[in-house]
Amino acid sequence: MRLIETDILIIDDEQVIIDAIIKIANYENFTTNSTLDANEALKKLERTTYKLIICDIMMQGINGFEFLEIVNQRKISAPVIMTTGFSTLEIAVKALYEGAMGFIPKPFTIDELSSIMHRGMAYRKLFKNKFNPCQADNTELLSFVPCPPKYFRLGFDSWMNEDSEGTVKIGLTDLFLKSIGTPNSINLMNIEQSVYQGGSCINISDSEDFTHQMLSPISGKILSVSEKIIENINLLEKDPYFGGWIYTIVPDNLETEIENLIPCSSDINGFQVTIEKFVQ
Repeated sequence: MRLIETDILIIDDEQVIIDAIIKIANYENFTTNSTLDANEALKKLERTTYKLIICDIMMQGINGFEFLEIVNQRKISAPVIMTTGFSTLEIAVKALYEGAMGFIPKPFTIDELSSIMHRGMAYRKLFKNKFNPCQADNTELLSFVPCPPKYFRLGFDSWMNEDSEGTVKIGLTDLFLKSIGTPNSINLMNIEQSVYQGGSCINISDSEDFTHQMLSPISGKILSVSEKIIENINLLEKDPYFGGWIYTIVPDNLETEIENLIPCSSDINGFQVTIEKFVQ
């Protein structure tokens, strides 16, 4: 039986939220399907393939995190964006740690939802375009560069690397940058300002005028801001993990917060698992 294909599956126990997301998605020319219940969503996933899933966290029955775990276990080929009205930085961090492609708190604006939906669509393509199981030559598995092994990452959005002086450098992953297209402008915080793990610390606009937020992988005070990025934003794409660092941070609680991050050394096998999920 051939499965029906729809762009976005929306799961939320409030119809008013579903209606708002459908309206924005339709404006962006995305087709949608929706349900008030995660159990029903799992049944829909058996009959229909989706390019993207937007799922509330705080729901009765199967909650959003439990739904995400099932999606990962079943290797369902759709990135998941988590959303909630009970938003905390800890929830944002957990969502990305557990495998969500992105997190957006309620209430969200039209621009915020539109930008993350477009990033979600691009995110899935990055896995599918470069790895086709029907191809004879699979030497080029990824269309983005994974983080260096000694680094740690918050989901697939941002990375941190500890300096020898006890400070850390943070920046954007190549996957995040590839998913937003060509960076057009960047809005940075100032020296001496504090950043918080899971909190927004950068706004970056792309060539289509969508604005995307980078969530900080670590908490601390900004010691320095990369002048090279300010002078040449293209350095982010050319060298995201070395010359393209954005902030040097004096961390507040590195030993504890690093437990919420994914070691990039695990990506040697981890990306293969992720690839297998996205080509099912």
